Amino acid sequence: MGKITFMGAGSAAFAKNVLGDCMLTPALRDFEIALYDINPERLEESFIMVSTLNKNINEGRATIKKYLGVENRKEALRGANFVVNTVQVGLYKPCTVTDFEIPKKYGLRQTIGDTLGIGGIFRALRTIPVLEEFAMDMAEVCPNAWLLNYSNPMAMNAGFLQRYMPIKSIGLCHSVQVCSSRLLKNLGIEYKGPVRERIAGINHMAWLLEIEDADGNDLYPEIRRRAIETLERHLEEGHWHDDLIRYDYIRRLG
Repeated sequence: MGKITFMGAGSAAFAKNVLGDCMLTPALRDFEIALYDINPERLEESFIMVSTLNKNINEGRATIKKYLGVENRKEALRGANFVVNTVQVGLYKPCTVTDFEIPKKYGLRQTIGDTLGIGGIFRALRTIPVLEEFAMDMAEVCPNAWLLNYSNPMAMNAGFLQRYMPIKSIGLCHSVQVCSSRLLKNLGIEYKGPVRERIAGINHMAWLLEIEDADGNDLYPEIRRRAIETLERHLEEGHWHDDLIRYDYIRRLG
């Protein structure tokens, strides 16, 4: 039986989605699932939720355990095959709010600190020391495990792990899964899933290199035509559109 350790398991919604998918995957249904967090109330909520999920959709086949606090972190990680990380150091309040408010105070507007920018840099400075502790514990108690990182800012966090830590790691984001469906929907192209797509890049800066429908037809020529047409129409009319920058990339880079 394998083992999945979920770091930051107090993120109940994320734990539900990720671990629910695991329970629906035949090869993972009998795994031990270790839930780790430093917040006792949120950990207990996630434990109850994941245990209920295991009973309702997985016939109770997974073994669910909970580990609270830094003193139990190594035991949570011990023998893991996969470690899923979703921690948000400092939480949304006060830290993420501060990432917005301090730059704003000095006249610097920015996007959310999930990528780069001033807020992203300080979010990375909060998060990377924690990731380093996770990685060093993993090197000791589960050296062959993969760390699957979902914590932002992804480019900086994943870059640190891959360059400097003695473990296997990869950065993941749900934005890849929703990329093609949103693109097609906004261009008025019927989404006939499943599609085959090839995507490369880093979080929030990924490139959709190839996309085909279920019958193997290349969708890019029609995407390109409609994107350029939509871009030019909105620019001429002076109207804003959520995907204008994406369409401009298509026009300039093909």
